[in-house]
Amino acid sequence: MSLNKIISYNPYLKELARQLRKNSTLSEILLWQKIKGKSFGFEFHRQVPLSDYIVDFYCHELMLAIEIDGCTHDHKYEYDANRQSKLERLGVKFIRFSDIDVKRNMNDVLRALEIVIIEIEEC
Repeated sequence: MSLNKIISYNPYLKELARQLRKNSTLSEILLWQKIKGKSFGFEFHRQVPLSDYIVDFYCHELMLAIEIDGCTHDHKYEYDANRQSKLERLGVKFIRFSDIDVKRNMNDVLRALEIVIIEIEEC
């Protein structure tokens, strides 16, 4: 398991992250209700600045980012792929869910997250 590597971030992102937390999407709220408070044995945080980016949810201990892709991501595939690639080079692992899956298939989303956490723990 990771040693909780600290990834620095641009300070200007701190206020933006705070605003994003105040204006969460429905799918972010629904998933947060399921993963907050160490529900999976690890603490996740919402709208976390990492390097030059902000991820939807992040567990420092696992170095795991959770991203929820809604309609705002439809035209940003290249940006998202580039952003994910840069963060992966810093050791961040990603799991992505669609907005629709979070809203309609929460049990499947939580099971997929559980599987990824187990895989990371076993490494």
